[in-house]
Amino acid sequence: MLILVIRALLLYMLVIFSLRLMGKKQLGELQPSELVSTILISNIATLSLEDPNLPMLAGAVPILLIVSVDVIVSMATMKSERFRKILTGNPRVLIANGVLNQKEMRNLRYTIDDLLEAMRESNVFDLAEVQYAIVETTGNINFLQKSVAQGVNPPAAIIKDGTLCHEGLESAGLDEEWLRKTLYENDTARSGVFLLTAEHNGKYFLVKKEA
Repeated sequence: MLILVIRALLLYMLVIFSLRLMGKKQLGELQPSELVSTILISNIATLSLEDPNLPMLAGAVPILLIVSVDVIVSMATMKSERFRKILTGNPRVLIANGVLNQKEMRNLRYTIDDLLEAMRESNVFDLAEVQYAIVETTGNINFLQKSVAQGVNPPAAIIKDGTLCHEGLESAGLDEEWLRKTLYENDTARSGVFLLTAEHNGKYFLVKKEA
């Protein structure tokens, strides 16, 4: 019995250490790859607890291997936007300018009941009052009400970590000439921008990369 208790405590500390190292968030905020890693770690830890004859290393090594792979994948997604899109997908717009995108709902296999339930969870009860709704890569839906938006969609991301987002530029109704002028005014190149967001009226927010 004492051995089982010691094994349980060691595995508990190892799993906590692993999840802290992976920088995991709440379960509902996990990306698909992060969720898979978390499930695998919990299953491996369970097997090690259920079978006292299984060496501790047989559970510890796979857990540390999964953590290492997860960290490497996280670093790769930070460096490559294309890899990040392949692994996690893109946020999808369900409602823009108050108009419901039924085709996008079919693509995501969302029903009206799913949408209304998500609205209620966000304390929104009238679909007619929704100006903008976006499905995040975690599966959560965020809503912007017309009373808050005042008829304007939220700012679009134009540059993320030095990478130009053509979809964001198009969404904001801006062009590359506006972008070149904005970068010139801020005495920076695109590669030196950590984040640039903009609204339809040209109002923007720019954060330069740290040296």
